[in-house]
Amino acid sequence: MHGHTFSILGLPVAASVRRIAGPGPQTALVRAILLVFLPFSAGYYLSYFYRSTNAVIAPQLVSEVGLNAGDLGFLTSMYFLTFAAFQLPLGILLDRYGPRRVQSCLLLAAAAGALLFSFGDDIVTLAVGRGLIGLGVAGCLMAAIKAGTIWFDTRHWPVVNGCLLAVGGLGAVSATAPLEAALGVVGWRHIFVALACATVLVSGLILVVVPESRTAVVRSGLVQQVRELGRIYTDRVFWRLAPLTVAGMSANLAIQGLWAGPWLRDVAGFGRDGVALYLLALALALTVGSVLLGVAASWAERRGFPLLSFFVVFSIAFLLVQTVILTGVVPQALWTWIGFGLVANIAMATIAYLTRYFPPEQSGRVITAMNMLIFSGVFLTQYLIGEVIDLWPKDADGGYHPQAYMAAFGAVAVAQLASLLWFVLRRPQDDGSRQEPVI
Repeated sequence: MHGHTFSILGLPVAASVRRIAGPGPQTALVRAILLVFLPFSAGYYLSYFYRSTNAVIAPQLVSEVGLNAGDLGFLTSMYFLTFAAFQLPLGILLDRYGPRRVQSCLLLAAAAGALLFSFGDDIVTLAVGRGLIGLGVAGCLMAAIKAGTIWFDTRHWPVVNGCLLAVGGLGAVSATAPLEAALGVVGWRHIFVALACATVLVSGLILVVVPESRTAVVRSGLVQQVRELGRIYTDRVFWRLAPLTVAGMSANLAIQGLWAGPWLRDVAGFGRDGVALYLLALALALTVGSVLLGVAASWAERRGFPLLSFFVVFSIAFLLVQTVILTGVVPQALWTWIGFGLVANIAMATIAYLTRYFPPEQSGRVITAMNMLIFSGVFLTQYLIGEVIDLWPKDADGGYHPQAYMAAFGAVAVAQLASLLWFVLRRPQDDGSRQEPVI
């Protein structure tokens, strides 16, 4: 970034914002928050709300549609399947047309999916609706991060990303106890109709309010963009980071987005109110942790502690928390789920690293290249957890066996451990970093 900067939420912002915001730092600050941060964060809020709803409405889906654990895992993971499938074209579109136009169009597909889901009375209709939702929100975080690479100074991208993730955490918060309370009043079908309307509103907000910057798009041909994407996918640094990033985010999203609720019911023995309360605490911890991790990463970097070293330390912490949960030694301990939420988003630190490592004009393709792998992993993880759980017979009250959760969550932890070893064993000199050292 070139030129003078001012700050949004304490973060330096490129001087190009001043041009669209008008004279005066206070006016510029307020208008930049309203015109850039809030519209994109509203989209990401909806994305995370959609992502997390099935953890609360799972009992209704099971009782009304007759789903088993495998069906529930498949239905919920359809969001991640279509989400992942669209990441590569999404990156090209973001770099070519900019985040504003791409995001506003995609959200209309999410609205259509929410409306279809609200009318679903069989697994096919529900799965198609869920898949459309995943497609429609596939760009919510990536478009916001792309906008962040345009407007924010590179040193503060970890904090910017953390703030965005915190907004997503608020979406997850809304999909816990507040959603449970709303279910007792209007039912899940009416809630999804309301979500469809809200999604159309946010789509229009982004299209009308968000400014477009000339630096938001690239003019290279499509063939050249595809070739550059190929170089991203053959880069050694990218593949050093990918396994641990994918494994960590898969564990985070698969458990927090669906299987934490059934675990709290079947292993910890909580009723619906207790499950909703713990999921609320988890979502709040996820929100707070996202900001704290971003701030701590920037603070550590300013004092010479590499971003990737920070990533490894907290990836280990995340794995240790999961180990305590899966063993069931303290099944009703709230601190384990708070710890899970505080460190669960650490894998997103690699997004900040990679957007520095590759040229800025490739940032859309870089983040979506990784995101495709992440959400492919989430799809498989969320679905396979259900399949593993189904290997054990149900209890007399219809719940799943605690040993089934231990086996399923244990497999997820083993995958993270293997990816951590891969990261450590890849020698730094093999990576050939172009812009900054790799641990």
